[in-house]
Amino acid sequence: RCLFWQEYDFIVLGTGLKECILSGLLSTNGFSVLHMDKNGYYGGESASLNLNDLFKKFQGKEKAPEDLKLGSSRDYNVDLCPKLLMACGNLVKTLLSTKVTRYLEFKSVAGSFVYKQGKIFKVPASGGDAWRSSLLGMMEKYRFKTFLDFVVQYDQKNAKTWPNKMDCTKTPMSEIYKYYKLGDNIQEFVGHAVCLYLDETYKGMPAHDTIERAKLYAYSVSRYGNSPYIYPVWGLGGLPEGFSRLCAVHGGIYMLNKPINKLHFEGEKIVGVESVDENGKDAVAKCKKGVLADPTYFIKDGKPGPEVKQVGQVARWICILDHPIPNTNNSDSCQIIIPSTQLKRKSGTTHYLNGTTSCRLGPVDIYISCVSHCHNVAAKGHYIAMISAEVDAKDEAGAKGELKSAYSLLGKTKQEFFSVNPVFTSQSKDESGLFITESYDATTHWETTCTEVLSLYKRMTGKEVDLSIKADLDQE
Repeated sequence: RCLFWQEYDFIVLGTGLKECILSGLLSTNGFSVLHMDKNGYYGGESASLNLNDLFKKFQGKEKAPEDLKLGSSRDYNVDLCPKLLMACGNLVKTLLSTKVTRYLEFKSVAGSFVYKQGKIFKVPASGGDAWRSSLLGMMEKYRFKTFLDFVVQYDQKNAKTWPNKMDCTKTPMSEIYKYYKLGDNIQEFVGHAVCLYLDETYKGMPAHDTIERAKLYAYSVSRYGNSPYIYPVWGLGGLPEGFSRLCAVHGGIYMLNKPINKLHFEGEKIVGVESVDENGKDAVAKCKKGVLADPTYFIKDGKPGPEVKQVGQVARWICILDHPIPNTNNSDSCQIIIPSTQLKRKSGTTHYLNGTTSCRLGPVDIYISCVSHCHNVAAKGHYIAMISAEVDAKDEAGAKGELKSAYSLLGKTKQEFFSVNPVFTSQSKDESGLFITESYDATTHWETTCTEVLSLYKRMTGKEVDLSIKADLDQE
């Protein structure tokens, strides 16, 4: 029987990681899923490419020039949107709870760094780190250690752990900083490099979330040592494929190379997706509960349709190196966060998440990630560095100018690929049954993406994702 002209609970369009995680979660929880992609490969905007495909995408060449001496194309798995996994974070818990880890292998990331006054410093995440760190003065070391001691033992349910009897679900983070006498220097790296906030607005919000983020960072560092991050061997491409396998095992149907002709509505409620069947004829797959899609399905002739709205743009600068990033202790992999307060950047947009304004109007950070041959994503002796940030400039030269401070940290490069990509957010109402993921942001970690995925799942099903499992990959 034709797989079209059938009715499914959900239809998913696009095989980016967000869409694949959600289709896997839906299928394992008993929902019938039809998952289609207009492309002939998995990953969408978050795909991983070999070297030849990288040159084809960015330069229109069929293969990498041999005179560059970059090694074999098949040795490369370059992520278009590289992001590191927090070792004890929600994505790892999702991988474990769904048992997608059976398809993947992970390796710890060697270092986590922050930029200050033209230099790179290791992010301190323990009392020992604080005492050894040249980022902190003597009094700052003591105060930061006292703050960390509080963070680790903090329990909102136990008032005895509250600082000076302050309820952290009501007290703004600025007051907690003030109580522990933490100056601008400590606040900067705690907020941006530890708690991974995108701007300074968190200081006026209840402190509970910030404290929990700091605790997650500290726990993740203690789990694997030098940094809180891990990364898949062979790159991120295995993640969407792993969730796709999960969905298929639980009855999900996958179709690649399927153009989407149009969406079918009854009134304001979506009821189906029109594509083509195996004979090339127009066919409609019906849905009972809704459709999930990435924003590229609503871009016509380069312009967004009414279902999505552009809220900014992200520049990504892929650089192939034959050396580690200087001043990172020869790390084979790392993350460097450059707080906007260090560069006095002006770039910043009103950011929307799930249809609500998060008031990110000010400057935003620049991110650098680096992975290497040690993660089997590059030829031996080579490193893949990525600079990413929101930018204002409309042209390549202007966008590169906004990132020059980060680029100067990399040292000499062997090959570069640059792009500026629009960021879209959904304008669709949940009542319509049409759910649209956001474009990938500039961050080099998955925490913002996980927040969006968990929110979407609840909005689509009315249920929370169970993340009570312990984040222990070694035990798995």
